[in-house]
Amino acid sequence: MIEAHLEMYGKRPILFLDEIQNIEGWEKFARRLADEKYKVYITGSNAKMLSSDIQTTLGGRYITINVYPYSFREFLEVHHTVYDELSLLSTESRAAVMNRFIDYFHNGGFPEGALLAAKRNYLTSVYQKIYLGDIAARNGISNTFGLKIMIKKLAESVKQPVSFNRIANIVSTTGSKLSTTSAIKYVEYAESAWLLQRINNIAAKLAEKESNSKYYFTDNGILNLFLIDGNTSLLENLVAISLIRQFGREDSVFFYNKGVEVDFYIPEEQWAIQVSYSIKDPETKERETDALIKLFKVLPCKRLLIITFDEEGILQTNSDIEIEVIPIWKWLLKETQ
Repeated sequence: MIEAHLEMYGKRPILFLDEIQNIEGWEKFARRLADEKYKVYITGSNAKMLSSDIQTTLGGRYITINVYPYSFREFLEVHHTVYDELSLLSTESRAAVMNRFIDYFHNGGFPEGALLAAKRNYLTSVYQKIYLGDIAARNGISNTFGLKIMIKKLAESVKQPVSFNRIANIVSTTGSKLSTTSAIKYVEYAESAWLLQRINNIAAKLAEKESNSKYYFTDNGILNLFLIDGNTSLLENLVAISLIRQFGREDSVFFYNKGVEVDFYIPEEQWAIQVSYSIKDPETKERETDALIKLFKVLPCKRLLIITFDEEGILQTNSDIEIEVIPIWKWLLKETQ
């Protein structure tokens, strides 16, 4: 193809190689192209395409760009919805933004489905492709029922640290026996296929980080397929993915769990973030603020934040610590890309 292009046009082509991980030895071909000064765009839907062996072969001659579903800003732009500060002062414009947010919150941001009126069938087909193709078929998994139940249980416990032993036991009670070793492998496969994103406990030792991580779904729309009345899970999941998109996938976003639990901690910015659908209930408000105050005494915190669904304000605590309260849609527009 390259030779034919040179004969026809007398100049080098720019190459676009899609789903390249399906071709064995692709990294050697890509390295040869780089050595010959070709410009090459390589895309793939599996994180293993950037394993250490492949990185060694490519020899640092590449730049990696992780592509996520639409951010909320991008979702508004594709719908031609204005969201600048001036327009949000208008009741009509603000209502339009909130209407789009409800759609985005429940149905996610896959570009192909963004403009569809009925999205559930589309999301189901995307999930089936990931579950059966990118995970089961690609990794030779015969126990597809066990895999399906495991993913469902991860969705139902999306806000909680995961014990692989517990997940294996739960799946086994359904009649599809799953070992702890298999559960670990299945979760790794789901991560590689970008169905799941992992964050670790910054307070834990290395072994505990690996075995008691939290797992979030890369898109709210896929997660919502498994949930009934799951707004609290969708809220935390959306915050998690937005932070990972902004700060990076590996060792940039953490949670804290040691005597007290805080949903997210960002070392780079020294942010501590709690996610609560509402803090109107005094007990909920006290629980969320107390956790942030306790973390403030353990780790450096320049900013304490509670992200809610639609509540906003500034909390002044007895410890003279200021805590911001901001609705999720406004936080997404102000601070995430």
